[in-house]
Amino acid sequence: MGNTIVKRTTLIVRDIEKSRAWYQEVLEMSAYYNDEVVLSGTGMAAGKKGDKTHLVILKCEDPVIGMIGLLQWVDPVWPGPEEIPTAVDYGLPTFVVDTDDCKALYDRAVKMDSVIHSEPHEWSVRGATGDMINFLGMSLFDPDGHFFEVNQRLG
Repeated sequence: MGNTIVKRTTLIVRDIEKSRAWYQEVLEMSAYYNDEVVLSGTGMAAGKKGDKTHLVILKCEDPVIGMIGLLQWVDPVWPGPEEIPTAVDYGLPTFVVDTDDCKALYDRAVKMDSVIHSEPHEWSVRGATGDMINFLGMSLFDPDGHFFEVNQRLG
């Protein structure tokens, strides 16, 4: 098997400061990178050569995997969609987050006026080995409508 890992997912956001605050407060991520990026016109399947963007990369505890990039078009400014998603659909990712305190994350999300899909609740699923795994879970959307499933393993 190869040595390929998914390091980061980059999300296009309307307001990078609002989004950065949400990720830092709600998910307790810390800044890894923060700079202007001028597009080459070849790497990103969006925008065009010379577009100026602002990229913030946030990380959790692992120094390499699980990072989230926030990308906002600065020049030209990209207007966001009129409606922010409040449901998962084709082409929209679901992020699965592990936490050691689901209720505290929920409280931080409420303080940030997050769209909450489900409050903390207990649930179970059969794991890959066939054993049942019990969780305290919740789900919510970030300021741009990206969906997060948050789980705290019980037992």
